[in-house]
Amino acid sequence: MISTSGVTLRYGKRALFEDVNIKFTAGNCYGLIGANGAGKSTFLKILSGEIEANSGDVFMTPGERMAVLKQNHYEYDDFPVLETVIMGHDRLYSVMKEKDALYAKADFSEEDGMRAGELEGEFAEMDGWNAESDAASLLIGLGIARDLHDKQMRELSGNEKVRVLLAQALFGTPNNLLLDEPTNHLDMESIAWLENFLMDYEGTVIVVSHDRHFLNKVCTHIADIDFGKIQLYVGNYDFWYESSQLALKLTRESNKKKEEKIKELQAFIQRFSANASKSKQATSRKKQLDKITLEDIRPSNRKYPFLHFKAEREAGKQLLTVEGLTKSLEGEQVLSNVNIVVNKGDKIAFVGPNGFAKTTLYQTIMGELEPDAGSYSWGVTTSQAYFPKDNSAYFDGVDLNLVEWLRQYSNDQDETFLRGFLGRMLFAGEEALKKASVLSGGEKVRCMLAKMMLNGANVLIFDEPTNHLDLESITALNNGLIDFDGTILFTSHDHQFVQTIANRIIEITPNGVIDRVMSYDEYLENEEIQNLRKELYPAEMIEK
Repeated sequence: MISTSGVTLRYGKRALFEDVNIKFTAGNCYGLIGANGAGKSTFLKILSGEIEANSGDVFMTPGERMAVLKQNHYEYDDFPVLETVIMGHDRLYSVMKEKDALYAKADFSEEDGMRAGELEGEFAEMDGWNAESDAASLLIGLGIARDLHDKQMRELSGNEKVRVLLAQALFGTPNNLLLDEPTNHLDMESIAWLENFLMDYEGTVIVVSHDRHFLNKVCTHIADIDFGKIQLYVGNYDFWYESSQLALKLTRESNKKKEEKIKELQAFIQRFSANASKSKQATSRKKQLDKITLEDIRPSNRKYPFLHFKAEREAGKQLLTVEGLTKSLEGEQVLSNVNIVVNKGDKIAFVGPNGFAKTTLYQTIMGELEPDAGSYSWGVTTSQAYFPKDNSAYFDGVDLNLVEWLRQYSNDQDETFLRGFLGRMLFAGEEALKKASVLSGGEKVRCMLAKMMLNGANVLIFDEPTNHLDLESITALNNGLIDFDGTILFTSHDHQFVQTIANRIIEITPNGVIDRVMSYDEYLENEEIQNLRKELYPAEMIEK
């Protein structure tokens, strides 16, 4: 159990946290959410002791152990992978090293023997004899093959290091677990493994993540940071979001009878309770949902961008035909004989482990790259708006404020009109006069989305649009694309984003294209497709 009493943190005149009193209990998983800059990572650092609050205290049940997902990927470069994982349990690792040092002494004394006996007893109590096998199991579950376990950390790629550090945090079943963006750089199979691990976890988990599917799977509670306070809500992210939006709607409809509000809210709670699965976490969540009173559901103060894509003209039946498209970059073949026909109304998610292939396809059909062989043709009634994975060329060295920046892409040059679009993306008042060159990653993405809305295209192409966005912006974009009645080609690692938007899945493999009209979950669960993937990929590239 972890709790805080009166925690306050100020930077100058700005109070990031003000008199925070909160308790996180064992057996529950808390999703810590808040807008960019609200202080999610900072609060985790206060709980772990890495940052000291100006006032207030953090308490942890005596005798309990806390583990934190480390963010410094170079901290353990001089250590073997397996040893790095075991270092997650400080006391166990300390006993191991002292024990080994004693046995290595040439003049092993009687006193050393007494000390070694004490250490052996403590080592056994901590299940030390299974430490290496437990660490190996964690690594394998997170996609680190056994032949990497004895290598030095410096020999691993950045993505592999992240997985090792996650295994380190999970090692030894700590009582309290703090995870900041644990799904970053994990493939779908590793995320599913982590979800199952946390759903059966009996300690206290506090997690920051922009992956809504992950939060929905593992969280029993949402801890919402807003205006320097943290408010706890029972349920997962979807329950928090939908209940807060419903409460806001009912609050605004002041003429609605109280009895009708009560019935609507009660029906909503019952629907979510009925959907709880059989996992330990979900069962606990269902019991808590059943106890919710109407007073527990409150409107959210969070601001959401407004995203509405409207095509200026309707596309005809012929949209895009790709025939035999082949492309090599830097001597490596990226696309090989790709054939695709895009139909009106398709919302196609391009999936699979090779992000380079998907980006190359988009760049080619948008005319940024010339194919080595094959061709593509757009229908004469189509118009395209493209969101590239790397948007730096639109902002680097650009000495324009946001109104001037957006004016470059608009037929209507009126400042009031442009400010309206910027306001939808939360750039209101003076914010609209910020220089484009100093924007954060998330702010740049919101500007690119405003540019795309202005375009009025009937075909939208997105290459990883959810990168750098906060949960509010991801949710708004998700809803905007669900409502769009044109055609979409997109790539995203956000499971819920893909599942709720796509009606067709295409995977470009090294040895052919898999193309199915179905949802993403159906694609992942289809045994025939998964067997086909094993045939089309080298074994080390398979991603479920």
